[in-house]
Amino acid sequence: MRRINNILSLALIASITLFSCSEQEPVVEDFSAPDDVVAQIAALGFDVENFPVETFENGYLVERDIYLTDATIAEMGRGNAVPSVEQYRTNNLVNAGGGRVITIYAPEEGSGGGGGKGKKGGGGSGGYSPAMIAGLDEAISRYNAENLTISFQRVTNSSGADIVMTRLSKRDERRGVLGSAGFPTNSGDPYGEIKMSGVLESSYGLSTNGIATIIAHEMGHCIGFRHTDYFDRSISCGGGTSNEGDGGVGAIHIPGTPTGASLSKQSWMLACTDGSNRDFNNDDKTALDYLY
Repeated sequence: MRRINNILSLALIASITLFSCSEQEPVVEDFSAPDDVVAQIAALGFDVENFPVETFENGYLVERDIYLTDATIAEMGRGNAVPSVEQYRTNNLVNAGGGRVITIYAPEEGSGGGGGKGKKGGGGSGGYSPAMIAGLDEAISRYNAENLTISFQRVTNSSGADIVMTRLSKRDERRGVLGSAGFPTNSGDPYGEIKMSGVLESSYGLSTNGIATIIAHEMGHCIGFRHTDYFDRSISCGGGTSNEGDGGVGAIHIPGTPTGASLSKQSWMLACTDGSNRDFNNDDKTALDYLY
């Protein structure tokens, strides 16, 4: 996920100010994905026109916060456009059984950025600040307050954790990536990794609740949620009308949620964020309760 408009504008101004003091031309990195990969992703139903596919980690960043690799692309079926309805889920969901605790690990500052002493993790940028950890704890609390058949628990070691939250590389933080995640596995497990920026407080000035909203959004992808404004990302992102398609992983309407979507309802799964607090609204709660 990326924060839009005002944050990106401020980031651009900061870059111009920084480089205007240098006699050397700034090096502009090319994050464009190969044309054949873009064609494959477009065939899955993702919007590659309004949201160019970028190289990211060991794969590609699609529609700003969906992480795909060559392996996951190969496993997906051809996508289709979907109608205008509010809440969507993927074909795969987490197998909750009679109740399941999903553990999440995030390295803290001073921990070396990994699961044990001296280990490095998350793109070489170290662990997370107390503000980021507080945001993760708040995101976990929001889910647990809904009394679902799944719950979340933060653990202090990455070994055996269901989801590992690792920090983005400094390069990706600088280019404005806020977070990314994938979708549940065929075997019913949550997606195992969330990549998160470590500068949401220091560079963007986000509050604990703003940070929690972005982390909760990526957690939502891990358990099978698509974007609330899936049929038209312009609702939260601006620009022209853009239907994501089903991306080969499914876009199934969740019963009980309304048709259409609106920015005013402030769903936590809107495609783009302005950095504000978006706790679960009533439709979000209906969707969560229906699935889990």
